[in-house]
Amino acid sequence: MPHDQSRPTIGLLVTCLVDSWRPNIAFAALRLLEKAGYQVEVPLTQTCCGQPAYNQGDWKNTRLLAQQIILAFDHFDYLVAPASTCLAMVKYHYPQLFEQDSHWYTRAQALAQRSYELTTFLSEIAHCQDIAAHFPYRVTYHDTCAGLNQLHLHAAPRQLLNQVSALQLIELPKTNCCGFGGTFCLKYPHLSTRLVSDKVQQIQSTQAQVVLGGDLGCLLNITGRLKRLHSPIRVYHIAEILANQTDLPAIGGTHSSHLNSC
Repeated sequence: MPHDQSRPTIGLLVTCLVDSWRPNIAFAALRLLEKAGYQVEVPLTQTCCGQPAYNQGDWKNTRLLAQQIILAFDHFDYLVAPASTCLAMVKYHYPQLFEQDSHWYTRAQALAQRSYELTTFLSEIAHCQDIAAHFPYRVTYHDTCAGLNQLHLHAAPRQLLNQVSALQLIELPKTNCCGFGGTFCLKYPHLSTRLVSDKVQQIQSTQAQVVLGGDLGCLLNITGRLKRLHSPIRVYHIAEILANQTDLPAIGGTHSSHLNSC
């Protein structure tokens, strides 16, 4: 389909985890961005952002993956990702990877400047004021380490959730890592389990029915611990709530989709 020149274009960075484990997040993000008036595409040549290789110190393969992403998203007005960890990789680590290569550094820096995490884009660039979502549940929100520490992401998801009718947001008593940390949970499983156990205790203390977040890695880790404890608390990505794409019943017993939580 040819581009509509009157609308800015967005390349959606789906991320590996979303593509493999929870495609509904990508469809929800697509729906939200199109509703905001943008023309959205999913570049077929996109690959992993390179974060796992980067975390292992494999600079050669990280640069190759970064170059592929840069090329795949080169012609879009914006890159948007429903994951702060992958977005931080593109926005901050790509330029660092190519500091000794002026050609790729320039391209990496240009992409970084037009790359946004989904809720930041919806709130600060698209200025969404009419989410028109309905979610009659008590929820709490998990802020990711990358979102807080690298993207300074805190206000945007809450500004959007405040537009969701009937939703009651209960803040967690403290902010801490969920224990996922990319390859951290594989290297240090016992420490990861302790961290996610502490996180789950905090979630349970809020008496929330649902926990939300903006990174699927964290949500999968939290979900796994909740299920081992046989907890009824459900877990969703914030995009699924904003786009009315969950399987929880709304008022009157209707469902917005037939998809399970994480």
